[in-house]
Amino acid sequence: MNKARSDQCGRHETGMVENESNVAASGEWISVYSVPGMDCPSEERMIRMALDSLDSVRGLSFDLSRRTLQVLHNKDAGPITDKLAGLGLGASLRETRPADSDAVASAEFSTAAQSEESGTLWILLAINGFMFIVEMTMGVIAQSTGLIADSLDMFADAAVYGLALYAVGHGVRMQVRAAHVAGVLQLILALGVLVEVGRRFIFGSEPESLLIMSTAFVALIANTVCLLLISRHREGGAHMKASWIFSANDVVINLGVIVAGALVAWSGSNYPDLIVGTVVGIIVLNGARRILALKG
Repeated sequence: MNKARSDQCGRHETGMVENESNVAASGEWISVYSVPGMDCPSEERMIRMALDSLDSVRGLSFDLSRRTLQVLHNKDAGPITDKLAGLGLGASLRETRPADSDAVASAEFSTAAQSEESGTLWILLAINGFMFIVEMTMGVIAQSTGLIADSLDMFADAAVYGLALYAVGHGVRMQVRAAHVAGVLQLILALGVLVEVGRRFIFGSEPESLLIMSTAFVALIANTVCLLLISRHREGGAHMKASWIFSANDVVINLGVIVAGALVAWSGSNYPDLIVGTVVGIIVLNGARRILALKG
């Protein structure tokens, strides 16, 4: 079996794809992609929006743990590969094989469950939107770049859930525009946090450790609630699987902010807070970059 090879632009060369172009029109196919940069719902949402404009795509199946994507389609895989390459996630084609009847009927390619999950998405959107405001406000009061950066992570989550809900009934161009608006705001806020980290590193700050730990603990509870809400869907729709992993990562970030607050109290130094703020700020900044790379 010939394996796909990717150059720096994400183009592919494979004997399997060359053969597929001659016969794909006669039936349905499953193309399997490796997507190293796909590790959270924002990337999953970006891929869905990018491929939504292709009539040949019949279904998508995501596996974030293995960083793989399966695409059910009825034409050549070339346009699909080109769309994925434009996202900057390092996507490369592994194989293309005929889709048997069991694969076509499989629930992993079904989108019927999305309507049942919309209620959960609305709750997740509300929780993350509310916690963005709370953490941003308390971060300013507590002089904590860690809390401010964590609030941006909450904003990124809210944007993901909001885009998932907004996508219903809208064309790909409107979806991309909405994603870009969220990405620009996320980029501005993340850059602002990093600038603030630099300013406080030079001129100093006095982060309030008790406020940092208590607010981060509330955020931890909020993300734990999100995990519980998503847990019943984690084996269902691909987006919900991604959301579960993303929320689990948020719990780790919350614990990091709590530890930073404890270290501030123990050492009397603002460095632990600045370090956490920098790390989370870079994570959010990278997420904004990926969203802005999305093309219709």
